[in-house]
Order: sequence, then structure tokens, then C-alpha cells
Amino acid sequence: MINEIKIIDPEFTRPLKYNFLDRFLLNLINDERDLPFVHLILKIGLTLIPLAVILYLPIMPVIWWPLALIYIGYNLLALNGPYTLALHCTSHRACFKPKYKILNEIIPLVLGPFFGQSPGTYYSHHIGMHHAENNLEDDLSSTMTYQRDSLKDFLKYFATFFFGVIAQLVNYHHLRKRFKMRDKVLKGELFFVVLCITLMILNFKATIAVFVLPFILIRLIMMIGNWTQHAFVDFDEPGNCYKNSITCVNTPYNNICFNDGYHINHHLKPTMHYSAYPEHFKQTINDFGTNKALVFNDFHYLQIWICLMNKNYKKLASHLLNINHEFANADDAISVMKSRTHKMPVRGINARNYKAGLAGVS
Repeated sequence: MINEIKIIDPEFTRPLKYNFLDRFLLNLINDERDLPFVHLILKIGLTLIPLAVILYLPIMPVIWWPLALIYIGYNLLALNGPYTLALHCTSHRACFKPKYKILNEIIPLVLGPFFGQSPGTYYSHHIGMHHAENNLEDDLSSTMTYQRDSLKDFLKYFATFFFGVIAQLVNYHHLRKRFKMRDKVLKGELFFVVLCITLMILNFKATIAVFVLPFILIRLIMMIGNWTQHAFVDFDEPGNCYKNSITCVNTPYNNICFNDGYHINHHLKPTMHYSAYPEHFKQTINDFGTNKALVFNDFHYLQIWICLMNKNYKKLASHLLNINHEFANADDAISVMKSRTHKMPVRGINARNYKAGLAGVS
């Protein structure tokens, strides 16, 4: 275990001078700290999308297949992570000013299909459902009822999400009379299906490479991410954000994906700017220690997921930050981690009555 560290994850530092392009872009956005999102939009628009268009042109197979491999690799390895977390951040905090609000549709509607995101479904799931339910039993992506260090249970979890989440999400919002959210899911998923079918008629193999493959892979990647973020859930306090999630610090992943490792902090402060999470973590570190929160140093979600699937708790413990020496030793930490991965029975706990219970106690 690790007792002391220095946080080196990205925080905002205002440049001494903005270039001409950035000065223009600053007039369009709400927060200067969001310039990286606009840079990413431009990067995708100038590189990935032209390559996608080329794949639909009648070119020789000897040229098409290498280009397709380049497209898939560039999409999945270089851009999909940053894009998905830009979508995440801008879903919580609108990037563009109200008078340019139409530009807020670029990330989810225009770019989304290239990264496997049907327009509107991410927002309706993440903002409209997941944060409201906090991984408790009404959360459609809750991990509570699965053994969270079991590959078999993960595959069940993934299959449930992949084949059933849209119908479940529509029903979730319908029952709560959130008809705009419901319709956003229906319209977005239908748009994506019609788009793919139409483009398959035009060019089947290009549509598979450009739209269908990213769609399949991103839903797998997102479920690995959500599973790992909520793999460790305290049996007695499943709604305690310190005890139902994890935080990953000092990992290159945070530099690439907008501090996404700070998942506990994100659930505590969903609308906080991503660049402020490292400072928020430092300011609240004693609360992390008191709750025996699981904070991993230089270890990201995929690495943690692999360790869980192999039940390699010693490796996990070697990257665990022992805040204020709350864990007596590595064996104590491993015991806590194992206890938080156990399958939990359905107990009728949802976010609303859990919070009400906490209020009653206080």
C-alpha cells in the first residue's frame, strides 16, 4: 500500500496568452477551461470524419482495408476515450453560451454516431437516471446484485445492458413521467438504427467499420468502466459515495480523459469542472480516509477490472492509497475490498429512501 503521494493530475492554469483561434473560440463558450473540448471537436472534424467519408468512396480493396484499419485504430485507441469523456463533461456542464446553444448538439448529435453513441441516450441514461439513482437498486446499470470479481457475472451484466438497456430506460422515464427524456432515448436510438440501415444500403462494409463496430465496442467499454467504478460497494452503506465507488489518481488516463478517474469526487460534486477535482480531492482527503474510500494510485479502470476478473487483490492493494493509515495493513485492505465486491440481495433500497434515511439519522 501507499501512504503518501503528490497529486499530479491536470488542473487548470491560465496561459499567459491565447492565440488568435482560441481568442475567437472563447467568445463562444461558457468557461475558458472548456477549450480542450472545442479543440477535440475540431480535431475529430478535420481528421476522423474525412477518413470516414473516404471509406464510403469506391476505392480499391487494397487501399480500402488498410484505411479501414487505420480508421478503427485511430477511433478506438486515440479518440474514443477523450470523446466519450468530453460527452460526459458537456452533458453535466453545457460548453457553449446560450446564444450559441445549437453548437452544444455537435458532440452528442453530430459526432456521437461515429463513436457508437446514439444521440440523446447517453444524457438520458447518465444524467437522467444514473446520477439520480447512484448505483442503488433503481439504477439500471447498478452493480449491486452481481459478484463483482466474477467474469461470469460481468458477462451477465454486459448482456443485460447491451440487449435490454434501451427498453428499460424508456420504461424508467415513462413511469416517472419524464416524457422528454423518454422521447430523447426513442428518437436517438431510432435515428441511429435508420442511419445505419440507410448507409448499409450505400456501403455495407464501410458502415460496419464506421458506425456498427464502434457502437458494439463502446458499450462494452462503458460497461467495463461502470462495473469498475462501482465494483466496491459497502453492504451497510450502499448509497455512500465514498463506499460505493472508487477514485484513481496520478494515472495518464486522467490526462487523456479529463480526470475521469475522480469518480467518487464526481458523484459528490457532479457539476464541478473536471479540472477542479484534484484540488477537491486534496481538500476532502480526510473524509476519504474516514470512510475507508478506495483510492488507487497510478492505476486506471481497465487495470483494476483485469485484477478483479483475476481476483488479484494483492496487485490492487499495492496501488491502494492508505489515507491517514485507516487500513491496518495490506491484509486489512484486501479484506475490505473483498467484502465490497460481494453480491448483494435486493433490499428495496433506492436513492430516494436511502437519502431520506440518512437525513433521519442526522
